[in-house]
Amino acid sequence: MFTKLTELMKDESGATAIEYGLIAGLVSVAAITALSAMGDDLEAMFNKVSTELKSATGTTP
Repeated sequence: MFTKLTELMKDESGATAIEYGLIAGLVSVAAITALSAMGDDLEAMFNKVSTELKSATGTTP
């Protein structure tokens, strides 16, 4: 019984899984933050391109 308890305390596979989960969460938060920050700029750029294309082809926006 004592040896099983000792083996369980030495087992670090659960800690490794938690670490990978924390890293994945951190990467997800960083990606969401970066995409959110770029979102307004990308929308403005696509709107400008759309307007320029419509004026170049003679259609009304």
